[in-house]
Amino acid sequence: MLENLSLQNNGIPIYVQLRDQLAALVGRGELAPGARLPTMREVAVALRIDLNTVQRAYGELERDGILDLVRGRGTFVAAAPPTRKPAEADDLAARMAAQAKAQGVVLSDLIAALRKLPAS
Repeated sequence: MLENLSLQNNGIPIYVQLRDQLAALVGRGELAPGARLPTMREVAVALRIDLNTVQRAYGELERDGILDLVRGRGTFVAAAPPTRKPAEADDLAARMAAQAKAQGVVLSDLIAALRKLPAS
């Protein structure tokens, strides 16, 4: 899993990049429900980032219901994706648009790419 993670110096905070990449791995099914993630320390060492940065990313994913942090056992992909309110789609869209803009992606290109994805 660590080989799928890459961080860029693009103005987007490192914890946000890590959080979004991990969420994407879960969303694409590359990290299955119940899968154990590397320890926070392993991620920090592999990516050469501060442990607090990894803790923040993992913590946000736990708060969002994507990961389960079990003290003394590890971090696991949650068994079922969280159910969201329709209004939360607006927040997600705003975050995606901001990230796309920061990376130089035109919003119309992002919309076209989203429309190509299979609905699930």
